[in-house]
Amino acid sequence: MVLISVVRDYINRMLHDISGMKVLILDSQTVSVVSVVYSQSELLQKEVFLVELVDSISMSKEPMMHLKAVYFLRPTSENVVLVRRQLSHPRFGEYHLLECIVDERLKSLLPGHVVTVFSNMLKDTQLHNLADADEHEVVQQVQEFYADFVALDSHHFSLNIPSNHMYMLPAVVDPSGLQHFCDQAIDGIAAIFLALKRRPVIRYSQTSDIAKRIAQEALKLMYQQESGLFDFRRSEVSPLLLILDRRDDPVTPLLNQWTYQAMVHELIGIQDNKVDLRNIGKASKDHKEVVLSSEQDPFFKANMYENFGDIGMNIKKLVDDFQQIAKSNQNIQTIEDMAKFVDNYPEYKKMHGNVSKHVTLVTEMSRIVEERKLMLVSQTEQDLACNGGQGAAFEAVTNLLNNENVSDIDRLRLVMLYALRYEKESPVQLMQLFNKLASQSPKYKPGLVQFLLKQAGVDRRTGDLYGNRDLLNYALNMARGLKGVENVYTQHQPLLSQTMESITKGRLRDVDYPYIGNHFQQARPQDVIIFIVGGTTYEEARVVSLQNATNSGIRFILGGSAILNSKRFLRDLEEAQRIIRTSTNVI
Repeated sequence: MVLISVVRDYINRMLHDISGMKVLILDSQTVSVVSVVYSQSELLQKEVFLVELVDSISMSKEPMMHLKAVYFLRPTSENVVLVRRQLSHPRFGEYHLLECIVDERLKSLLPGHVVTVFSNMLKDTQLHNLADADEHEVVQQVQEFYADFVALDSHHFSLNIPSNHMYMLPAVVDPSGLQHFCDQAIDGIAAIFLALKRRPVIRYSQTSDIAKRIAQEALKLMYQQESGLFDFRRSEVSPLLLILDRRDDPVTPLLNQWTYQAMVHELIGIQDNKVDLRNIGKASKDHKEVVLSSEQDPFFKANMYENFGDIGMNIKKLVDDFQQIAKSNQNIQTIEDMAKFVDNYPEYKKMHGNVSKHVTLVTEMSRIVEERKLMLVSQTEQDLACNGGQGAAFEAVTNLLNNENVSDIDRLRLVMLYALRYEKESPVQLMQLFNKLASQSPKYKPGLVQFLLKQAGVDRRTGDLYGNRDLLNYALNMARGLKGVENVYTQHQPLLSQTMESITKGRLRDVDYPYIGNHFQQARPQDVIIFIVGGTTYEEARVVSLQNATNSGIRFILGGSAILNSKRFLRDLEEAQRIIRTSTNVI
């Protein structure tokens, strides 16, 4: 509950002390922050009768002086400009801009009757710009609530950075764009630690320039520029912030998934814990968008990490349970029976919607699996990710490239997985696969596999991705192979699993993950926040949850610049390749 409860507490505090009818004004990113932890009905209970985006508010619209405006925005220059413009022609009775650290200073600048809430640190120049615009003295308070992240689960957050491909670009290609990406990442990381009231020691992936840059700038912010904000004076061991690079493990976002949450995101897509079903023909009109949240859906919470075969059986039981309840409700013979049904109707309706939602999702995923022959494709993917044998792998990939039922995106992913595994071992056969892919897949972007190798090949990665560099890891992988696996489709373990195991056992190597600055870990940390530049996956969120359940004495929290599935990862790769080609005329 850590991340979710922190954000919910901020929103509760934001709305609780402002009595009366309110309008909540958000931007494109804070709308995600709020929507994943607060439902519309809960907002109504807090007397929020209107939610608007800050860039859609028109000053020409009719004034609504009976409403109190609560602005919850990221502290960007664009948002400050929009608030200034709206303060100059107030439409609402009160405006609230909230900053809990420096109330007195802000009250002297903004003495009126409005509240605006910013999700992170405002600069002094931005405060003075707001003060200058408040000619009508409608601003009562400005506070900073450190919720500049989307809390998807208790242990998993995203920053939802739109330009996620920027982490792949050399600094010389787009210096300002890369700096903006880094600023957003640092703001989100800072918000996490301000919300948790902790200041970390920082380590980073040694081969990653972008991870090192973010680590250096985060250190400067927390220990120099804003050291007073982060001085929580705690005596226990500092938490660890470990900054990783997605390119250290490009395999995980390329694989098909077979556990419920990860599979829904891979085959249909999840955005801020919501699934868009508008393009699914059999979805009912009530289920054009459904919520998949462990906080709101007990069935999903119990099954989000279960494999696809078990999900089918568990949904059948859910349907059977519902049919029993529905049958009993049909047996209404007395006034008392009717009154009891009416009393239970909201729960009955909620259960009906829940059953319908999960049946729709599993039915659609089953259709996609059959249409794309994913059970056949995924078995070869898992072999490429987990097992040796280059000759057999080449034959299996070649056969699937020749299979007309295999989609273009699945062919591309297979060749990428082969290339990542055997780039040094079989260059001639790899070129044969490149040529076959180019001839059979018209949508394939020329050179994309080679670009992936330049970005995330063996010479660029930190860590032992395939468990075959380090003698101990090689032995452990052999042992796991001898024991067998429960499911051939879920053999793969992300590199993150190995990294967490190393932290738990105190074996994370300084040479691979150096400390930044003169701040070192003197004892095993109790809290570890792992931030992946380039994005996380739901498969990785699952291994974090399972690790936390082992009660090792360390609580892990995972976050990243975005949430990936294979389509998003490939799209980021294509966009980075396009920009580099345009700017340098080389791959």
